[in-house]
Amino acid sequence: MSDLKISNRDARHLWLAVNGLADLPVGQLDTMGNIDALGFVQLDTIQVVSRAHHHILWSRNQAYREPMMDDLLGQGHGVFEHFTHDASVLPMSTLPLWQRQFRRMKEKVARSSWYGDALDARLLDEVMRRIADEGPLSTRDFDTKITGSKEMWKRPPHKKALDYLWYSGALATSHRTGFTKYYDLAENVFPADLRIQKLDDLEQIDGLCTMALDRIGMGSLTEIRKFWDATEVKEVSNWAKLQGADLIPVEVQAFDGSWSKSFTRADIEQRLDALEPPAPRLRILSPFDPAIRDRKRLKRLFGFDYTVEMFVPAAKRQWGYYVYPVLEGDKFIGRIEAKADRKIGVLNVLNFWLEPDVKPTKARTQKLDAELGRFAKLAGLSKVNWICAR
Repeated sequence: MSDLKISNRDARHLWLAVNGLADLPVGQLDTMGNIDALGFVQLDTIQVVSRAHHHILWSRNQAYREPMMDDLLGQGHGVFEHFTHDASVLPMSTLPLWQRQFRRMKEKVARSSWYGDALDARLLDEVMRRIADEGPLSTRDFDTKITGSKEMWKRPPHKKALDYLWYSGALATSHRTGFTKYYDLAENVFPADLRIQKLDDLEQIDGLCTMALDRIGMGSLTEIRKFWDATEVKEVSNWAKLQGADLIPVEVQAFDGSWSKSFTRADIEQRLDALEPPAPRLRILSPFDPAIRDRKRLKRLFGFDYTVEMFVPAAKRQWGYYVYPVLEGDKFIGRIEAKADRKIGVLNVLNFWLEPDVKPTKARTQKLDAELGRFAKLAGLSKVNWICAR
């Protein structure tokens, strides 16, 4: 039997649906449900308007406000922090599948010469003892010093020790104050029933790959692996061989009309039949939104060439420091550069670019104005000010 073919239109609609961007971002707020549906939400320190994790959740339901996810952290709550492809918040229910990732990250950090002095057994014991005795502590509660030259990315030994213990799962994030992370013993943060569950590696790999595919809808084995970045290439390949009829090959049409091989679940035809066209809402997305994190897939499915340029020298940027993609319905129509001035409660629009084939209609302008107003409210701002020409 030849592979099922998924048209580009259906592929875009499926992708937006599994990423929670097909329906209007309204209705009863279920922050935990949204995190679970996405699999994880990336954390980021940069706050130009609102930090990435807040923005991502707001894009799924615009009743969300900045402090809400913080309430889910800690003992007896719904999420924990750890490392997928980057620092992220994950559903606490994922914890039994995450034991191998604690081990993988511990081994990776231990091999890194960058950590060096932080892996001294006496320092690690001292950090653990202090947290056991004093309760949750942040890096500000320790006073070891950087030795030698002070390069930008250098960290004092205690900070690297805290990170090592956090990566290995011995410590966990208990809470945050602002964006300052407090570390506690894992046993004080992770629920006992989840912490003591023992799954072998094959069970963990099966759970991670299955959950990844469910959350991307369709993907190559590489895309399945990269979703969590918690498995190896050979492990995912072996997992696929064991799936039998539950995993089927498909061909997916790209924006340019070309076709590529992919995999999906056996119920794909029913899922495609049930798809509705995405709501025509205009949305300003975070640069770290899971729907656009894989830039190659974004360009393949939507024909949208998007690059994050905050780490590119200013003189070499094509667009700007922190530029947001703009989605309308099932099409990325442009990008916008905006910055919050929280002191005076203003969202400043610095630049706005439409894609070459997109026209600045009155209806589109009204949609953008409405979205900017909603985006301002997320950050507690009361006014939108256009610095650039409209």
